[in-house]
Order: sequence, then C-alpha cells, then structure tokens
Amino acid sequence: MPKIAELFETMEYGPAPEAADESRAWIAERGPRFGHFIDGAWRQPAGGEFFATLDPSNEEQLGEIAQGGGADVDRAVAAARAAQAGWRDLGGHGRARYLYAIARHLQKHSRLFATLETLDNGKPIRESRDIDIPLVARHFYHHAGWAQLMDAELADCEPLGVAGQIIPWNFPLLMLAWKIAPALATGNTVVLKPAEFTSLTALRFAELCHEIDLPPGVVNIVTGDGRTGAAIVEHPDVDKIAFTGSTEVGRLIREATAGTGKKISLELGGKSPFLVFDDADLDSVVEGVVDAIWFNQGQVCCAGSRILAHEGVAAALADRLRARMETLRMGAPLDKGVDIGAIIAPVQLKKIESLVEEGREEGAKIWQPSWSVPQDGWFYPPTLCTDVSPAARIAQVEIFGPVVVQMTFRTPAEAVALANNTRYGLAASVWTENVNLALDIASQIKAGTVWINCTNAFDAASGFGGYRESGFGREGGREGLREYVRQRPEPVEAAPQKHAETTERDEREDGDENARASATLPSIDRTAKLYIGGRQARPDGGYSLEVLDYRGRAAGEVARGNRKDARNAVEAALATGWERTTAHLRAQILYYAGENLDACRGALEGRLCALTGCGAEAARSEVEASVRRLFTYAAWADKWDGAVHRTPFRNVTLAMPEPLGVMAVVCPPEPGLLGFISTVFPPVALGNSVVAVASERWPLLATDFYQVLETSDVPPGVINILTGHEEELRPTLAGHDAVDGMWYFGTAEGAADVERRSASNLKRTWMGAGAARDWLGAAAEGREFLRHASQIKNIWVPYGE
Repeated sequence: MPKIAELFETMEYGPAPEAADESRAWIAERGPRFGHFIDGAWRQPAGGEFFATLDPSNEEQLGEIAQGGGADVDRAVAAARAAQAGWRDLGGHGRARYLYAIARHLQKHSRLFATLETLDNGKPIRESRDIDIPLVARHFYHHAGWAQLMDAELADCEPLGVAGQIIPWNFPLLMLAWKIAPALATGNTVVLKPAEFTSLTALRFAELCHEIDLPPGVVNIVTGDGRTGAAIVEHPDVDKIAFTGSTEVGRLIREATAGTGKKISLELGGKSPFLVFDDADLDSVVEGVVDAIWFNQGQVCCAGSRILAHEGVAAALADRLRARMETLRMGAPLDKGVDIGAIIAPVQLKKIESLVEEGREEGAKIWQPSWSVPQDGWFYPPTLCTDVSPAARIAQVEIFGPVVVQMTFRTPAEAVALANNTRYGLAASVWTENVNLALDIASQIKAGTVWINCTNAFDAASGFGGYRESGFGREGGREGLREYVRQRPEPVEAAPQKHAETTERDEREDGDENARASATLPSIDRTAKLYIGGRQARPDGGYSLEVLDYRGRAAGEVARGNRKDARNAVEAALATGWERTTAHLRAQILYYAGENLDACRGALEGRLCALTGCGAEAARSEVEASVRRLFTYAAWADKWDGAVHRTPFRNVTLAMPEPLGVMAVVCPPEPGLLGFISTVFPPVALGNSVVAVASERWPLLATDFYQVLETSDVPPGVINILTGHEEELRPTLAGHDAVDGMWYFGTAEGAADVERRSASNLKRTWMGAGAARDWLGAAAEGREFLRHASQIKNIWVPYGE
C-alpha cells in the first residue's frame, strides 16, 4: 500500500464507486421487462415487441423496454383526452399541489433517480446527482408556482389539450421535467415518449406519478423508437407536439404537422460559439471549456463546441487546455471521481470518430490526452482540434461528442461574424472582463441564450430555446408556459361589421349610394406598382391584374408579382438595419404614419366605399380603427419589455425580446386596409422588416397606403408590398431561407403549404384565422401579435466572487 505522503505527492485518485444496489434491485423487481404506463396502469405493448436497454459503460443489458406502436399510442392519447377536462377543471391550486408532490417525491428518491440515470445514460454520477436531479425537482417546484398563479397571470389563456412530447437521451429525466412540468401546470395532459436508449428514469417517474395518486391519464409514458414518436406526431387527437432532438427530425416534424393545427415547439441542434477575448481570465476560461464541451461527454445540444479565441491569447489558451485535458478522468460513470463518462451507443461513437477523422483529412490538428480510454463500453477521449477553417465540416456540423474546435479572430466584428457563421442559433458564451464589450457582443449573436463568463447555466425561471435551425419555442420561464396555452377566444358579436361580397350586394340607398357616387375611382389604365426597397417598382413578369369593385366593375389594376419580385423584396428587407434602430425612433415613425393616415382619411374612406360597397359609417370606422392601430403599435414599440429572471445563482439573467428579422406577411383577404395595418405593423414596431402580400381581393387599399409610407420617414425596405396571386407569391416566401418568420391569414390549404415549406429553414410561422377574427375588435391587436413577432434571448451575467 502506498504511504500517505506518497499519495499527497502523486494526487492519484482511488476508486470511489457510488452504490447502485437500489437501482439494480428496482430494475430486477419491476422488470426486467417494462411495459407502457397508460391511464395510470402498466400495459403490455400491443405488438408484443421489446428491445434491450444497455449500460453504455460496460455494454451490459439492464432490462427490456416495450416497443410502442399505433395501438399503444391510440390508447395513451384516448386516456389523456378523457382525463384532460377533469385536470383542467381541477384548477390552478389543485394542479399546484400535485406538482409540489412530484417535486417532494423526486427529492425523497433523488439517489435512486441519480444512479438509475447514470446506469442507463453513462454520464458521471456527479452530474446526475448534483446537477440533473436537483434541477428536475426545481422545475416541478417552479411550475407548481405557475399553476397556482395561472388564473391571474394567464387569465386570457386556456390549455391546449393533449400534449405529445418526445425527448432525447442526453438528459433523460431533465428533458422529461422540461416538458411535463409546464404542460401539467397549464392544465394539459401528456403522452410522452422517452428516448429508446434511456427510458428507465421515465418509467420510474411514471411509478412516482402512481405513488402520489396523480389522476389516471394525466401522464402517460409510451416507450419505443422513432416509429413510436412518429405515431404521436401524426395522431389526429394530439393538440401539441414538443420535441427535443436533431434538426433533421425537427424538420420532418414540421412537415408532418403542417396544416393540422397542432402547436409545435422544437428544441434542436446547435454548434455554439465560445468567444474568448484577450482580456479574459484564461484560468476561468479553461474551466469554462471543461463545462462547455466535456460536460455530459459533449452530448449537449448547446455545448460550446466552437472556441473562437482572440489571436493574442489563442496559443496560450490551447496550451492550458492541453494541460487541463491531461488531468481529466474518464472511466466508470458510477465512480464519483470521474469527469467524463461513456458515449450513449455505438452508432453515436462511430459518428464522432468519423467526423474527427474527416476533420483531420481537411487539415485540422487533432490533439488528445496521453491516457487511454477504458476498453469496456463506449468511450471517446476529450479532443481539441486546432488550425480549423470556419468552413470545415467539423466547424459546421454538430458532432455531439467531447470534441471542440478552436479558431481565431482579430476584432469584435470578426468574432460576431464567426459566431453567427452557422445555421444554428441555440446558445453562446462570451468571456471578457469588459462588461460593455460583453453585452454588446451578446446582443449581436444570433442565439436564444448567451452566457457571459459562464456556460451551461440552466434554471426553470429562464426560458431556453433557439433561433434559426435550432428550432423555435421556449422551455422554462413565463415564455415556456405560453407554449402550452392558447388565447381564449373572445365572444363574437352577433352581427359584426363585414364588407360586402363582390357580386351579391345590391345597390344601397340614400347616404350610402351618395357616398359611392362621390367617390373618385382611379383611371382604369393606371396600374398600381409594387413597393420594394422604398420605391414603386414594376413587376418582373410585366403582367398586371384587374381589380373589380363590389359590383364586378373594373376599379383599377395592380402589378402581378412573381417569385423574382418576392426575392427582390426579401433582399430589400435584409438590407435595412431596422432592428438596430432604437425603440423610441420606431415609435416616432409609427406615430407619424398614423398622423399621415389620418390626414388622408377622406380619400381612403371614399376608396373603401367605392371598392367594397360598405357604407360611409363603416368606412369611417375602418379608417379610424386603422389610425388607432398604428398608435397602438407605436405605443408598444418602446414598451415591449423583457424581464430579469430570478434564477437561484449570483446572476442577473436578462430575458430580452428581439425581432425575428425578415418577416413575410400574407395579409387577410378582408378588411383590405385594417387587415393590412393590423398584420404588418406589429412586426415593424418590434424591429422586423416586412414583405407583405396585400389582400388579393382589395389590393388597391394597400397600394394606396404606400403613399403614407413615403411621407412618414419609414426607411427603405422596412415595409415592402407585393400584389398579385397569393398562391404564386406564398410558396417563394414560405420556402425562402432568408425569411425568418411568416404570418399567413388565408385558407387552410394555404396554411398547410406555408407550414410544410417553412421546414426548409425552420422559420417561425403563425397561421392567423383571418376569416374568423373580428378585425375591429380588441382581439385583433396587442400582445398576441407582438409575441409572434419576437423571440426571447436570455443573457446570463454572473456577479460577485
């Protein structure tokens, strides 16, 4: 035996295994075959199929998991549907008590959950025990509070119904908590599919639900592979799909749900930048890298897998990283002294090996520690890749393993350009002692979460989710709750004001007839042009469309825009820099537009009467409502505030609303003027540039409005107006990779087409029910529109020692 003095000299660690006897006993007693948890009871799979679940650290079989099929999913969804009304009607306080009970029981059995998670997933026990399980309990405690407050804080909302949830294998129980806690808090019931590799803690959670007497059917767990997930996604009685996983699968889900009316949230892949400036504390940076990329073996969607280091410190940082990598311990995950555990499965290990070898062939220098990895199980050593080109595959593709690439920059502008040189936008870390620089860089990075001098910090109070092809929607915080509710429909008046149909309205009498007679129609040979980049533009195709009034008589012509015109409009919208203007300036411009619209109300009222056949009073109401709506969004422009989340760290966690970028809006068919203003100006108020497709029925009301834009100091390209056939313009905008969000107010078939095509770059979409909305009422303005025109970036700023 070595002497104590020798141990102090070598500082070698001895084995410190965590006891997993209770977990293995639970597996043996409950299994080794596990069925589905449906309607509060254990059910055998309808197809009778099972598959093995293995310990990644030694390849030993732990048990057998049921393979779910369509019949199992049908049964689970039916149970969830039957339970949903009762769960909703239980009220916020009742739901809060159940969520609180879940949190307490998780804490009572925390060691069992931690060891079971490590056995099934291969992550170090220190991570399961000290990070994952406490955060799981935190989510249920936090959302118990939201359940209690829901009636007051979300009084205008109602639950969606049945939520279908599909989670990955990298954080099995934590992802379950992220999904189930907000769904239950807001009155939904759940059908959840855990990852096929890591189902055991989800099944133990199902048992916990039974222990606390959660009403049957509120939580249902159906296990299986991708076939089970597809059955949940495609089930017609599921109202919401929440998915965490790869971008490729997320794109398939977007396509599969197009036109179904399902609400979806996607938390997808990432290639997160880790920016190191020359004044950063390099010792802290090194430990930050350890947490960023070697935490959970790099199997983290927001892993800091791209180090962007200032060229003045890059070499020193690489040297320190190599020295630190030599001290990392890889081995049996149940050893409390191990830093890096096992890769989840052979298929993932082969992917990591293949991508690293590809990087070597592209010219990268690959460095790994001198120690060898365990021979049993699936392990891959921590890897540092230097001399990497920004265009190299290993710098662009999500490796999902303990592999980090290092590149250099010279200026802050170059750092931002490199950070944003990716199709993803999930997270980023910024390391500098200059708080001014840190916040400036954080605001420019296209990512849903930015950590300053820290990394991989999570909390239930702070929303998490991505930009770009990292998906949309948020999990955690107030914004995460919104993913599981919808606006409660307001009562519609018995006879809301509507415009006349073209051929069905008879000639009006008295004042209405006089108003139409006094209206001046434009000359029939005058063609209203497109409005692109602040200028009137002729259509690329050289065609025009005749516009008919309510009697079917020619009222004018508009340009027939085509896909080239749509692309030109997007190019103009990209070049504005509108998102960098101050909210105060945007408000002033919108107020000015309202003022100028009011100044020409007479001409617009006459145009409305002549085109639509509405009466003079109805025309006055629509124009007045349009002016008021412009003032509403001018008022909101500098008041759509964020929040400071109360996360339990020494952090200021800033939740900052940001514009989506370039938005396409297919305006409602009617009302022609008010519908245009109600859908174009919420995005503009928040800093988005808009490409608007005017009402195909009443496009002249939108083309008249661009004269207001020209006199209201609206910068070129902020609002671009296309006219023509919606079905010709819609596909180009829905599939355009430079369009970041799209609103569509039209037919169900058109909405399905938009959602399907939006999968190309996973742009955010909102399918507004144009025909059913009372555009003169309060439901046609305000917070709902602003939420769909913005996304939340969470910036974590630590303070103190």
